[in-house]
Amino acid sequence: MPKNFSPLQKQVQQIIYNDAISVDERLQTVCEILRNEITYYDWVGFYFKNGDKEELILGPYAGAPTDHTVIPFGKGICGQVAVSNKNFVVPDVAAQDNYIACSINVKSEIVVPLFVNGKNVGQIDIDSNTPDPFTEEDERFLEFINSNVAEIL
Repeated sequence: MPKNFSPLQKQVQQIIYNDAISVDERLQTVCEILRNEITYYDWVGFYFKNGDKEELILGPYAGAPTDHTVIPFGKGICGQVAVSNKNFVVPDVAAQDNYIACSINVKSEIVVPLFVNGKNVGQIDIDSNTPDPFTEEDERFLEFINSNVAEIL
């Protein structure tokens, strides 16, 4: 069954382009809305490249606290996306060799890179406690979010 992300797209755009609050506050609000509105988005967060270092730093997120505030490039799903510059959908995290477990409840993950002027500056990361819930619609929706976020970074 196709998902309808259109109402959420409008809501997310209103938040992203609200100059009255800081960029971090806008991203935090986007994370909370996605987590609250999409039943299988159990943890939603942004990671950003740490200057010239080959590592990602945790930005705004919604969900359980995580120990993974710094992720080296190449490590885990997020670290692999930082190197590949490609979306990574993991239907079953238990089947991934290079997976960093955030919680024993996480069953699947999707990571979509965020580009500013063609450079991978970060990513949106979604963990789900539901096995294999992510579809192409999720990928397009998260790409839409990242393209809007890129305009305010």
